[in-house]
Amino acid sequence: MAKRWRWLVACAVGSAAIVGTAEAQNEGMRAVPAPADVVYPGTIRLDVDASDVGRRIFRVREEIPVAAGPLTLLYPQWLPGNHAPRGPIDKLAGLIIRGNGQPIAWKRDPVDVYAFHLEVPPGVASLSLEFDFLSPQEPSQGRMVMTPELLNLQWNTVALYPAGHYSSRVTVAPSVKLPSGWQFGTALERSEGSGNATGADGTVAFKPVTFDVLVDSPMFAGRHYKRVDLGGTPAPVHLNLFADEAKSLDFKPEQIDAHKRLVQQARKLFGSQHYDRYEFLFALTDQLGSIGLEHHRSSENTRQPGYFTEWERRAPGRDLLAHEYTHSWNGKFRRPADLATPTFNVPMQDSLLWVYEGQTEYWGNVLAARAGLWTPEQARDDLALIAATYTDNRPGFAWRTLQDTTNDPIVAQRRPLPYRNYQMSEDYYSAGALLWLAVDAKLRELSREKRALDDFAAAFFGVDDGSMAVKPYLFDDVVAALNGVAAYDWAKFLRERLDAAAPPLDGLAAVGWKLVYTDKPSDYQKNNESDRKTLDYSASLGITIGSNGGKIADVRWNGPAFKAGIAPTSAVVAVNGREFSPERLKDAVAATKDGKAPIELLVKNGEEYRSVRVDYREGLKYPHLERIAGVPDRLSAILAPRK
Repeated sequence: MAKRWRWLVACAVGSAAIVGTAEAQNEGMRAVPAPADVVYPGTIRLDVDASDVGRRIFRVREEIPVAAGPLTLLYPQWLPGNHAPRGPIDKLAGLIIRGNGQPIAWKRDPVDVYAFHLEVPPGVASLSLEFDFLSPQEPSQGRMVMTPELLNLQWNTVALYPAGHYSSRVTVAPSVKLPSGWQFGTALERSEGSGNATGADGTVAFKPVTFDVLVDSPMFAGRHYKRVDLGGTPAPVHLNLFADEAKSLDFKPEQIDAHKRLVQQARKLFGSQHYDRYEFLFALTDQLGSIGLEHHRSSENTRQPGYFTEWERRAPGRDLLAHEYTHSWNGKFRRPADLATPTFNVPMQDSLLWVYEGQTEYWGNVLAARAGLWTPEQARDDLALIAATYTDNRPGFAWRTLQDTTNDPIVAQRRPLPYRNYQMSEDYYSAGALLWLAVDAKLRELSREKRALDDFAAAFFGVDDGSMAVKPYLFDDVVAALNGVAAYDWAKFLRERLDAAAPPLDGLAAVGWKLVYTDKPSDYQKNNESDRKTLDYSASLGITIGSNGGKIADVRWNGPAFKAGIAPTSAVVAVNGREFSPERLKDAVAATKDGKAPIELLVKNGEEYRSVRVDYREGLKYPHLERIAGVPDRLSAILAPRK
């Protein structure tokens, strides 16, 4: 296993070095040194001033020990959890490099724009770097990471590191200055003192760590903060809560109990912990940009301010913490070999994201139910929405496969798409979860209900309890672990579903349930639409539409609305000759069931107004799950908490 992983990494590094050398020669520029498993001499000092929240600027100073001669500095490009080259180098500005107080010229590589070449003069033992990270001022410029009340410091955005070394062989001593009175959460350990408050001048210093650990240890900070102990044995787990306003942090004991049960149920599932402590970084905010990003000993998470104070209404999305927590085992400890790259500037490959993200999506949903973050009914309602998506709203499977969607982080880089249902985008998450539902059902069937995907999770992710060393895997390792639970042709089973021009829907019936439609949405779906500010008519008219203003977010390819000539981003102005309102549209769709004339919509597209007739005659259609008589109710067994 280790040999295969080293071979994959060596191939990736070698290919990058060959291409880099040829391109550099063509441009008259030296090649970016390939990473080597060699310790970088000395410790880099990284000081970040994050106190200018009014102008959203992070000011950076670095001290890098060096020797005379050529040096290449890298800005992290390929980011774990993003699965793509999304390092925000466009936000770096004002880079000045000095040695012994004198400016040193640098030149950006014309091909690899994340690389900066320079020559260290004789007699210079340390470089002083200064630059700014100009974080977005508005969402159109990127995710908001700094507001007057909150900030999210991701160390990869504020650091350069030397090429030619594995990131695990470069040591950094970080510090940060925060606004006065702010508190913070991070997996990093303070170099002095304790607690989560800053010093008198707002500065806190941390113990030196390797660069890969630093990038994997982000920080949330803010004015309004509470820290909750969620237990955890033997390694503690904490919920670090931040908010735009203090009132959003008013939680009830039973709500915290559900989060404590999440930690307990995860431990029972995996039978291990691969961290010395775990920190949920969780902001309840409308101002900070949305995120759910995994790390080995922490995770970055945001939800609406009403997460606690509107508990019933906010059930959709309450699987987020369970999903990101699962990643500590699946994705961080056990990691696909083609994602286990030696630096943040070696290209990643995403071929096994249907395990990394797909099975994590599965366990996130299951653990949310087992912990009581969801009721069993809410878990089923969520699964009904997923099943409906892949039954009626993914025509893209006519030309793409589930396996091919693992390329989407690199292809689309999470940019908005004109026809997402037809183009597809990262369907390895939810369609991947359906795949693992089918696997779970088959394991239970083969073992006569004695074994399940739980046993795979314990055997595959639960090994080496307490170890934080990354343990890479390949497709064959997944197959072997499944065979260890129940013998079967698992390679064929998986490939048939991964490579098919169809979604993997067979697992639903195999766990004893089927998808049905009624004319009434579940409370879960109503709350989901409320959170997203959308009206979901994807199963009927074939559109998803904004509840405020009638702007169309998505149109199902070859669906009724598409055939009528309606396009995304246009807006519904009137319904059957009357001004648009959510109620009017719903009534009009409901009325189609008795065979009346098609719905007539007045649609605004740019400056053009056009009346269109949507030929649809089936009334309201909302997804639900219904039991299949005579088939074991495996789904209820899957969702039940472990004793």
